[in-house]
Amino acid sequence: MDEQKETLQRIVSTLANKNDEIHNFIDMLNQTIRNVQVNSSKVIRELDEEFDALYSVLDEMKGTMANAIQQERAHKIKALHNQLSQCGNALESSEELLELAARTLNIMDPTEFSKAARQIKDRVTMASAFRISLKPSISDSMTHLMVDFSLERHALQALRFLPVPKAPEIDIAACLVADNCITVSWRMPEEDSRVDHFVLEYRKTNFDGFARVKDEQPWEVIDYIKDTEYTLSGLKFDKKYMNVRVQACNKAVAGEYSDPVTLETKAFVFNLDNTSSHLNLKVEDTYVEWEPTGGKGQEKVKGKENKGRSGAPSPKRTSIGTRPTAKGSRDRFTGESYTVLGDTTIESGQHYWEVRAQKDCKSYSVGVTYKNLGKFDQLGKTNSSWCIHINNWLQSTFSAKHNNKSKTLDIPIPDRIGVYCNFDGGQLMFYNANSKELLYAFRTKFTQPLLPGFMIWCGGLSVSTGLQVPSAVKTLQKSENGLNSSTCSLNSVAQ
Repeated sequence: MDEQKETLQRIVSTLANKNDEIHNFIDMLNQTIRNVQVNSSKVIRELDEEFDALYSVLDEMKGTMANAIQQERAHKIKALHNQLSQCGNALESSEELLELAARTLNIMDPTEFSKAARQIKDRVTMASAFRISLKPSISDSMTHLMVDFSLERHALQALRFLPVPKAPEIDIAACLVADNCITVSWRMPEEDSRVDHFVLEYRKTNFDGFARVKDEQPWEVIDYIKDTEYTLSGLKFDKKYMNVRVQACNKAVAGEYSDPVTLETKAFVFNLDNTSSHLNLKVEDTYVEWEPTGGKGQEKVKGKENKGRSGAPSPKRTSIGTRPTAKGSRDRFTGESYTVLGDTTIESGQHYWEVRAQKDCKSYSVGVTYKNLGKFDQLGKTNSSWCIHINNWLQSTFSAKHNNKSKTLDIPIPDRIGVYCNFDGGQLMFYNANSKELLYAFRTKFTQPLLPGFMIWCGGLSVSTGLQVPSAVKTLQKSENGLNSSTCSLNSVAQ
C-alpha cells in the first residue's frame, strides 16, 4: 500500500505540474489574444491615418489642378470678350459709315458730292473694321489641361502591406576591432528601398560561439542607424568575445536578425587584490585610496589569520576563460610599503592598462613586480620590480625606479599614465595615456610571472583595465629600436 501511495503521489505531483503548465499556457494564449486585438486595432488606426493622408494629398492635388483649369478658363474668356468688344466697336463704326455713304449718294451737287465722297473714303481707310482680325485670338481647346491617372490607379491598386525586410549580412572582413572600439559593417542581400533604418545589438561573452547560455549577458541595443556601418566606441573588453547582430527595419516592421558574428575582444583584465594590500589602503575593485588610520587595531588580528593559513593553496576548479590569479596567496604589505597588487598574473603576451591619480595625491608608483615582492618591500627598490614614481610632496618629482636605482625624468607629469608590458619581448613602457607620448621604457628579460603593482600615499588611484594595446602604442613600440644609455642603466636581466 505504501508503494502504491508513493506511486500515486508521484502521479499527483506530475499531474499538478502538468496542470500548472497548461494554466500558464492558457494565460499565455489569452495574453496573445489580447495582444492580437490591441495590435490589430493599432494597425487599423495606422491604416486609416495613411489613407486619410492619401485622401488629403489627392484632395489637395484636385483643388490645385481645378484651380489651374478655372484660371485658364477665365483667361480665355477675358481675351475673347476683349476681342468681341473690339468687333462690336468696329461694326458700329462701319454701319455709321455705311449710312453716311448712302446719304452721300443722294447729293446732286457735283462739288458737294465730291467733297463728301473724299471724306467717306478717308474714314473708310482709317476704319477699325479693316484693321481688326476676324480670327479668334484664343482657342477654345482645353486638352492641355486634361489628365490621365491610369498609371496612378494601377499603382494604387497595387498597394500592399509592407514586406518584412530580409536579414542583413555582416561583412566579417570589413569589421574592425581596435583601440577598444568595434566597427561593424553589413549589407543587404538585395536592394530594398523601403528599409528605413537598422538596429545593431551586441553582447559580451566568454564563449566562442553563437549559442546562448543561461548566464549570458543580455543584448545591448543601438537603434535608428541610417548607414550600413557603425562603430561602438569606449568599450571595456572584460570578456574574450563580442557577439554582434543586425536587423533591418522599414516603417512598419523589423526583419529577421542577421546571423550573429563573434569578434575577439581579448584584453588584460584584473582587479586590485585587497587580500594582500596594506591595511592603510582602501581597495575596491580597480580603485585604491590611502587612509591614514585604516590599519590601526587590525594588524594583530590579520597576523593571526596569516599564521593559521596553510602554505599550500587549495585546489580550484577551472573553466574556459579562467584567468591566472595570485589573490590570497601572500601576506599583507606593511610598514611603509603602501602597496596593492593586481590579482591576475602576466605570463606571456602584450598587455596594457592605465592609471589616473587624484589631483591631491602626494605620492604614488605604478609598475610591475614578480610575486616574490616582500611585505616590507617597495616598488622599484628591488631587482624584481620596475616602476615610475611620482612625488608631489613639497615639490614635484618624476622618476623611473628599479633595483633601488632611480632615474629622474625631466618631463611633465601626465594626469593619466598608460602601462604597456610585452612579457615575451622584455619591454615595460610607460606612456602619456592622452597623447601616447613615451615617458620611459625598461628593457629586460622577464623570467617569472608579473603582477601589476601600485603604491599610494595620501590620495587615490583609479585603474582602467580591459583595454587593448592602443594602435599608437603599437606603432611607437615597433619604431622603438633601442634605448638611450641612461635608460639602460636601470635595465637588468632578472634572476
